[in-house]
Amino acid sequence: MKPIWIVDDDPSIRFVLEKALAREQLPTRSFVHPQEVLEALASNDDPAQAPSVLVSDIRMPGGNGLQLLEQLHAAQPELPVIIMTAYSDLDSAVSAFQRGAFEYLPKPFDVPKAVELIQRAVQQSQSQMPDPAQSAGNGEMLGQAPAMQDVFRAIGRLSQSNVTVMVTGESGSGKELVARALHKHSPVAGGPFVAINTAAIPKDLLESELFGHERGAFTGAQTQRRGRFEQAEGGTLFLDEIGDMPFDLQTRLLRVLSDGHFYRVGGHVPVKSHVRVIAATHQNLEERVQKGVFREDLFHRLNVIRLRLPPLRERKEDIPMLARHFLAASARQLGVEPKQLSEGALARLAQFGFPGNVRQLENICHWITVMAPAQRVSEQDLPPEVLQSTAGAGISAAPVPKAMMPDTHFVPAPHAPIAINSVANGSAVAPAETPRSTIAPVPGSAPSWEFDLAREADALLQSGSTEVWDVLSRRFESQLIRSALAATHGKRIEAAQRLGIGRNTITRKIQELGLAAGDE
Repeated sequence: MKPIWIVDDDPSIRFVLEKALAREQLPTRSFVHPQEVLEALASNDDPAQAPSVLVSDIRMPGGNGLQLLEQLHAAQPELPVIIMTAYSDLDSAVSAFQRGAFEYLPKPFDVPKAVELIQRAVQQSQSQMPDPAQSAGNGEMLGQAPAMQDVFRAIGRLSQSNVTVMVTGESGSGKELVARALHKHSPVAGGPFVAINTAAIPKDLLESELFGHERGAFTGAQTQRRGRFEQAEGGTLFLDEIGDMPFDLQTRLLRVLSDGHFYRVGGHVPVKSHVRVIAATHQNLEERVQKGVFREDLFHRLNVIRLRLPPLRERKEDIPMLARHFLAASARQLGVEPKQLSEGALARLAQFGFPGNVRQLENICHWITVMAPAQRVSEQDLPPEVLQSTAGAGISAAPVPKAMMPDTHFVPAPHAPIAINSVANGSAVAPAETPRSTIAPVPGSAPSWEFDLAREADALLQSGSTEVWDVLSRRFESQLIRSALAATHGKRIEAAQRLGIGRNTITRKIQELGLAAGDE
């Protein structure tokens, strides 16, 4: 069987993939730089040693994975190439797709899923049949959540097509950003991008806004005016909130989409239209069709490809990244240093429902930049809308991703014997006294780990340290991960499962805490 070639300057990535593929009886050959791959291809005389699949990083010293992909695709277009990168940006992802990549794999990746992907590529290589599941990745819309990765892949798949697209999603979720990305990475990217919110324009004016009007078409029409369709000629017209379009105008829109021409208001000469249409709505168009307020034929004409943009509450792991981005943007606008969110503030944001989605998070970050008193933003510095909405809710009350928890919350074990408001020797505290710790052993019982924790916290607090939370949290997490790795004999994936956290989370924590990586 032909080997799978792996090129990545990171030895840990090469090792992980080699070992995982070996378990599936898939031979491998690894390289550090793209130049080594090209030299190996040029000197290889044995067809059995030619690659069946190439798995390549994008950014490497001395070479670029996208350039390698382009060269390979030109020489061996049937060779499936999987591009992987820790820098998940839409430009790289779409470039990978346009240059012939089989798939785009953002790091850190799930090893079993990566193996499954490589096996699919091997099957394609063996059958020499094109696989439609080519990909793209991240984008101008920031996000690492799986739901967003699906959106970015779809953008990549659509990058060589002018097909009509329907973008659905709640208000504030970023539908226009998706439309702009679809335009930017399309054959009509050199043309204009014109957006119109059909719900924001009065019915009497919307027809003229869309199709333009001739002089004298109605009172006040003193000159001929080009509508949005003409303004978008050769490019993309984005019709936002299409579900609110008046019924009679839906008929005119359908004719443009069907026939490719329209008439200006008051005009008698057809105007040819070469425009890609992207529509968006936060409404359920199927229900509106059933109610008779939206044309079924127009629905099917617009609904060629549908992209659902997830609300922010479904991608809470993206909140830290988005918040940093918006805080930096606000700081640039105001000419100040960007504010930094504490772990507690991030956890409180994760509890918030964000009914306004990404737009609301952006507004909150603007508020923080202007109103928060300190450079490091604590939980109490968040806007009232966040504090009031999440007041009294514990971290566990909301579906907060484990990667966003404010490190660790120390909760007494269910059977640990503890007494509240007692000092270390077990004697009761008088009402006028202030106890050094709220957790101490019950008289006659063995000291618990909570007591040891309280003692350590007291010592750090009395020393005047301002990093008590970070210090103790790091120690707590380090010990948890070390214990789990020891119990699983270094198997990182199993350790993550035993701890109840994700594989990506334990990988990130191992890197942050400087622990041994363990096995896969």
